[in-house]
Amino acid sequence: MTTFQDFALPEALQHKLDALGFDKPTPVQERAIPAALEHRDILGSAQTGTGKTAAFSIPLLTKIMNHADVYGIIV
Repeated sequence: MTTFQDFALPEALQHKLDALGFDKPTPVQERAIPAALEHRDILGSAQTGTGKTAAFSIPLLTKIMNHADVYGIIV
């Protein structure tokens, strides 16, 4: 994966990532996002500022946006 568009994210989420200037995922995002989108558990360790929060939240937002019956998620 070389861009966020390769992850098949919801269109609205993709537009927001584009607007924020997020073109290319960091290494931790590149490995974690596909696994999380496949509903697999992930465990990652990386330096501060490497995109771990986005690696976790992008799949979470994708799940919420793709399921209208989801009103909230407890983390």
